[in-house]
Amino acid sequence: MRTASDSTVTGADGVDAPDSDDGVLAEQLLRLTRRLHRIQKRHLEPLGITPAQSRLLRLVSHYDCAEPPRMAELAARLEVVPRAVTTLVDGLEAADCVRRAPDPANRRVIRIELTDTGRATLRRLRNARTAAAEEILAPLTAAQREVLGGLLDTLSDAPADRRC
Repeated sequence: MRTASDSTVTGADGVDAPDSDDGVLAEQLLRLTRRLHRIQKRHLEPLGITPAQSRLLRLVSHYDCAEPPRMAELAARLEVVPRAVTTLVDGLEAADCVRRAPDPANRRVIRIELTDTGRATLRRLRNARTAAAEEILAPLTAAQREVLGGLLDTLSDAPADRRC
């Protein structure tokens, strides 16, 4: 197991220096994120859905009881350029998971609605995500999972970095 004391970084002067604990933790989180992404992608492949399409589909489903979202809203919520949303919607529309619908108040605005196929796909996506989570969390005991959940909540709820 790699620990902070085991880790070194080669500085600009070519001399190895111990990496900071935070640097090691950041690297561990990045490796875990990449592993989680690979596992999730493997579980989603049989459904014909990419992780990005999965995110968009889940986001559209949160609007199910309200007015369907506009493409620009989806781009803002996903923190991507609008063109990326267009590509994702194209793929999901081809799979009959979503449909484009004109806004009744403004015909220039296109809203994205979930279809019945999209709702069924969401159920299968939830099962795939659960399987991926079970796979990645398998080495942890119930107590370790509880601690990890608490730590992740703390990190997720931390205020954004303030910059001058």
